[in-house]
Amino acid sequence: MSSKQIALYPCSPNTVRGTSTKLSASKDKVIYANGKTVIIRDLKNTALSTTFSGHAYNTTVARFSPSGFYCASADTTGTVKIWDTIGEDQSVKWEYKVLSGKVNDLAWDSESKRIVAVGDGREKFGHAFLVDSGSSSGQINGHSKVINAVSIRHQRPFRAATASDDNAIIFHQGVPFKYDKTIRTHTKYVQDVQFGPSGDHFASVGSDSKIFLYDGKTGETVAELTDSPHKGTIMSCSWSPDSKSFFTTSLDCTVRLWDIETRKSLQAWTVGTGVPNQQVGGVWSGSSDLVSLSMSGDLNVFDPRTVEGPTRILQAPQKAITAASLTSSSTFLAGSADGRVLSYDTDTTSPSDAVRLVGGTLHTSLVSGMATASSGKVFTTGYDDHIREIDGSAYTPASTPLLSQPKSVAVTSDETFFVAGISSVEAIRNNQRVFELKPSFAPSAVGAGGNVVAVGGEDKRVHVHTWNGNTLTEERVLPESEGTITALSVSSDGALIVQGNASSAGKIALYNSQTGERIPTRWDWHTARISSLAFLQALSSPPTHVVSGSLDTNVYIWSLENTSKRVFIKGASSGGVNCVLWLGEARVTDGKQTGRVLSAGTDACARVWEVELLGK
Repeated sequence: MSSKQIALYPCSPNTVRGTSTKLSASKDKVIYANGKTVIIRDLKNTALSTTFSGHAYNTTVARFSPSGFYCASADTTGTVKIWDTIGEDQSVKWEYKVLSGKVNDLAWDSESKRIVAVGDGREKFGHAFLVDSGSSSGQINGHSKVINAVSIRHQRPFRAATASDDNAIIFHQGVPFKYDKTIRTHTKYVQDVQFGPSGDHFASVGSDSKIFLYDGKTGETVAELTDSPHKGTIMSCSWSPDSKSFFTTSLDCTVRLWDIETRKSLQAWTVGTGVPNQQVGGVWSGSSDLVSLSMSGDLNVFDPRTVEGPTRILQAPQKAITAASLTSSSTFLAGSADGRVLSYDTDTTSPSDAVRLVGGTLHTSLVSGMATASSGKVFTTGYDDHIREIDGSAYTPASTPLLSQPKSVAVTSDETFFVAGISSVEAIRNNQRVFELKPSFAPSAVGAGGNVVAVGGEDKRVHVHTWNGNTLTEERVLPESEGTITALSVSSDGALIVQGNASSAGKIALYNSQTGERIPTRWDWHTARISSLAFLQALSSPPTHVVSGSLDTNVYIWSLENTSKRVFIKGASSGGVNCVLWLGEARVTDGKQTGRVLSAGTDACARVWEVELLGK
């Protein structure tokens, strides 16, 4: 059996309050960092985005080369990797250790031969090097504190400008790069500096809410832009392709477009209020897309020809996806570690419609479980010890406090939701607690199908119950597993139970729920804790396949008709898979029976895979 990725829904950029987030663009694609992943996001069709997971530590910045064929990305250890953006394998061409601390920014020269990396370090705060050998291409010095940004003039003679927390800009001649002068126009931290594409000017912005324009060849100060100034720290600036204008983003929640000839503000947009709407980054993409980054992770796309707000708002999780639930054959919800829930539509190609934030009162911390009732309502549990109800595109006011921190949730055919907590299993129906089970063991997972409710525990066993609408009755206990039960799924007719545990062997066991008999399988190919399991089952038909996700980053699809057959999806989620789902029923594609699988996890990205399903 084979598989292929058909869609990727990326995470949003990582943001830190009071810190500028660097974005880079090439045509209709924007590149940024989040965790250990670098994301190339397609602004026209979100599902066509790609990721690079070659870093062992958290990434900080990524920049396209001028040719667009390569990308340079850096991490918190001072390592820079240059990799291929065109090939599917995204092979790393070169890798260099350039600083002893975090890299804050990178800049390519126009020939794609040299890179300047800046940030934090013990001996130095910047390093210029040749891409193909790593050898030095000059000295980046003159600063006494961390460097926040760097830009290289793309015309000869080359020039480089660096901006630092020491309130100074250092102008370098090149190549090789060497110190030329110190520019002290700012009175507070300088957050960003950028040369225009023509090389005639470069601009700087800072925490003093000021914007300065300089001569690109000499570094002489040309002007300060004082028309309609920002009222907060300015975090970024980015130039138009024709070098006639640039835009700035600020913590005052505004984005401003500036004209170089008149030194005036051409346009100003306000993006909401409060900390989530503070603008912490920006990049000019293509000819007419101004992309700004909100503190919440939203990417706001503006058209300079319109006076209204953003024409598109691209939303996505910023933190790990921890729970997911299907709402139709092409839509699903996903909850993240920061308490947010987002709705995904796999049928649309519109970036602003493909992923939307669910409104209403959200969980205040990690979403630990999610289940969909036959009526279409979705119930979510969180580490705020509440179960909440989603109806349509928003949370309803209904919220039920739980007796203990929830770990897992499942729903039976009568729309009773069972929540496995630290010390009990609660049955919730119509937003009221109708039953409570206090077992002798600590529950760790719950699964339900028909009137069968299976409760996994830290006693390494699965306890099978039946539900009559009022009471849970224990029918049998399945044999002891090798570790705590961490994942459970019950077929929709209640006939089969599949379980996974936390042992390093990553074993999965299949049982008949009516007899407790174990069905022979060899499903032991995972190498870490099993995090999620799901049956593929058509309406009124027995299940045919099982999908499993694990902390080992891999996904397997197992056949029930021939338990020796499997599909292996390697590296389905960098950092570990937290949830897997089947999107709809099996279908026929090019004469072959296929199914679609959703996987999501620690990298906060959701991926859709098409897998070939073989039976006997």
